[in-house]
Amino acid sequence: MTQRETLGVAVIGTGRMGADHVRRIGEVISGARVAAVVDVDAERAKNVAAGIEGCAAHTEPAAAMAADDVDAVLIASPGPAHEAALLAAFERDLPVLCEKPLTPDAASSLRILEAEQKLGHRRVQVGFMRRYDDEYVKLKALLDTGRLGRPLMLHNRHRNAGSPPGFTEAMLINDSVVHEMDVTRWLLDQEITAVTVLRPTPSDNAPKGLADPQFVVFETDGGALVDVEIFVNCGFGYQVQAEAVCERGTARIGEGHAMVTNEAGRWGGTIAQDFVERFAEAYDREVQAWVDATRRGEVTGPSVWDGYAAAAVCEAAVRAQRDGRRTEVELVERPALYG
Repeated sequence: MTQRETLGVAVIGTGRMGADHVRRIGEVISGARVAAVVDVDAERAKNVAAGIEGCAAHTEPAAAMAADDVDAVLIASPGPAHEAALLAAFERDLPVLCEKPLTPDAASSLRILEAEQKLGHRRVQVGFMRRYDDEYVKLKALLDTGRLGRPLMLHNRHRNAGSPPGFTEAMLINDSVVHEMDVTRWLLDQEITAVTVLRPTPSDNAPKGLADPQFVVFETDGGALVDVEIFVNCGFGYQVQAEAVCERGTARIGEGHAMVTNEAGRWGGTIAQDFVERFAEAYDREVQAWVDATRRGEVTGPSVWDGYAAAAVCEAAVRAQRDGRRTEVELVERPALYG
């Protein structure tokens, strides 16, 4: 990549996440500009590009990557399109920020893992944005000091006000609990080895055919137990909370008590209504960290290995959900490239 003062980024996918990243690069972070946008809907791509000086519109990722002013790629297209876009980026040795999932299944994620190894160096940062959330960063830093002793359990709650039409039980795992899979591995520095999924009586607010909420349990290779309450039709807002239970103490995040008011016989605060609102600053930090590292010629953050591991745990969790039994996670040996 030719070093430029301002990084030229091709954003692939201009749906909700892609459009938000286009806005973020243009208005929030420093050191980068949107040089190209890509969408299968040519008209939508043109409309997005029209509002950005010097931005080209494309319908094919490879065409955008071939442009002289594109130095890096941000992939925000649907998951099934990620593998082809990543391989195209590898052909040009372009750095990539890829929104999760890396790919929709472990087999294709393994192909990406093998392709990146052939390059001989990392090229991809995977978009697990919780690693850039201030509260999660503080919890990680605390656990790493060892002050609380060895983590024994990690309790997680993941709640959405409501699920969109067509939301399936597998999506509870692949679209939602996948985040807890990644933060579990990151916070504890352990791999998940087995998954069990339990189901209470479904909420009356859940759409017909969707068993919601569910209770997911992870076992790790370090002997920790991790539970996740996933409830995507709680009705009142978006909540993500975690509590680490260690040998000499506990630590809890996600209470959302940045400001509590007392008035007219009541007290309380606000509850975020979706993930974009709750993790807005985390997304900003994630993209800024990617841009800064790329301009230094480095790749940091969640790796292709992390994306592959999450895909493998998702597959085990969906099997556990379907079969109603404890299911072991199958992982290949971790390559030296990923530490």
